[in-house]
Amino acid sequence: MIDESLRTGRLTLGPIGAQLEDEFAVRHGVAHAIAVASGTSALEIVLRTLDVGGTEVIVPANTFHATAAAVVAAGATPRFADCDPATLALDPASVADLLSPRTAAVIVVHIGGYVAPSVLELSALCETAGVALIEDAAHAHGSSLDGRSAGTFGVAGTFSFYPTKVITAGEGGMIVTNDARINDESRIYRDQGKASFLTNLHTRLGNNWRLSEPHAAIGLTQLRRLDEFIAKRTEVARWYDENLAELGFRTVAISDRSVTNYYKYVAYPPEGVDRAVLKKRLREEWDVSLSGEVYEVPLHQQPVFAPWVTGSLPGAEELCARHVCLPVSAVMTAKQRRHVTDALRAVLA
Repeated sequence: MIDESLRTGRLTLGPIGAQLEDEFAVRHGVAHAIAVASGTSALEIVLRTLDVGGTEVIVPANTFHATAAAVVAAGATPRFADCDPATLALDPASVADLLSPRTAAVIVVHIGGYVAPSVLELSALCETAGVALIEDAAHAHGSSLDGRSAGTFGVAGTFSFYPTKVITAGEGGMIVTNDARINDESRIYRDQGKASFLTNLHTRLGNNWRLSEPHAAIGLTQLRRLDEFIAKRTEVARWYDENLAELGFRTVAISDRSVTNYYKYVAYPPEGVDRAVLKKRLREEWDVSLSGEVYEVPLHQQPVFAPWVTGSLPGAEELCARHVCLPVSAVMTAKQRRHVTDALRAVLA
């Protein structure tokens, strides 16, 4: 596919990108999918289609910088909400406390690829308040709740194709929605705000948020293997489920109503275990490197967001300070996962 793109010279907004959009929409059960340059740009585009400038947008404190940065870039004020350490999910009660006449949207993040049942409560809360629910599903390709895919519980969902994700395009992102207006507006914003690809008439203050054809070709190949990747990751997760309890770990309470892609396998070490020491010994003594936390420092403690912080958020602070993410991938072998649990057993002993 990349060769065909190079041969024709159609390197952006071409047929491969359109095919990726079509297949991604079908796989995630939506009417529209719009390929863009990154998961961050996907979020900003959706926020711009909702005209959030001058309003407030509620975001969870335990998420990546980009979730709140997109809010600021779209001209809105981020308000940080707490989360539930047991599920990693945005706490509806904390969101309810923050809702005001200035609130335009709430962003829920499916951390580690888990779509928690609380998203239904958030959806109902937003509907009653008359605000938009946006899903940051950067981690959640192929994940679902009650048979509904991540990205379909709000007005729009956004995905990332960054190299670490369950499927990647090298770089890139995707917007999914059932809203025809958001679809149309997103396509304008991603291409410098142009009314169409073949004109220089600009109707929106967009940006270069296009996905190239070579990136789309990689993403399409990966998308067609998504179910395979999830099955392999689930095998690793089941091994951890069976072995961590005896080591004193507490794992995330994943509902049997959810299908999770296990982008991350999150667990809490036994009480009294120093996370930094645990990671250092695993790396130095057993050559086991734990992946980065989700996340180590909550957003309301990040210096860049200091102007918008109004207080402490104990749930997010506990989660960010205590959890670890164990190695998991679609190519991890049985020998490798046994090595991880053997290393944990030895270090904790």
